[in-house]
Amino acid sequence: MTTSPQHMSKTVQSRTDKLSEIRDFVAGLARRYGFAEDDVANIVLAVDEACTNIIKHAYQFAPDKPIEVSVAMRGDAFEVTVIDEGRAFDPAALHSPDLKEHLTHYRRGGLGVYLMKKLMDEVEYRIQPGQKNLVRLVKHLPHAHGR
Repeated sequence: MTTSPQHMSKTVQSRTDKLSEIRDFVAGLARRYGFAEDDVANIVLAVDEACTNIIKHAYQFAPDKPIEVSVAMRGDAFEVTVIDEGRAFDPAALHSPDLKEHLTHYRRGGLGVYLMKKLMDEVEYRIQPGQKNLVRLVKHLPHAHGR
């Protein structure tokens, strides 16, 4: 884990049993930054979805690839960046899910990007084919907490 005053990062291998380390890392920082438990849970779920998508789709379950999670705290913005070196993902090719259809047929999966966008204030993808893929997730502190 690397540290600077407002920036910390952690790298784990692309295995689902490593996701708890990422969840604990992000949750601890979000709490320290001043988020209420509901917001902490939402941030953690969004980051977990991003990492799970990397494991499944970018790395196709290869267990020894790097997933880097960086947290930067700027003003009221809590910014989580998840970086991988796997297959590129084109978010523009993804269609919004029909939730009624999805739930009616008891489908599992397929809602990760949708959830990230609902849970976070900003979701941005930066894809560099053959290099690194990056998803940036931002949550702003509610004004009631002030900063």
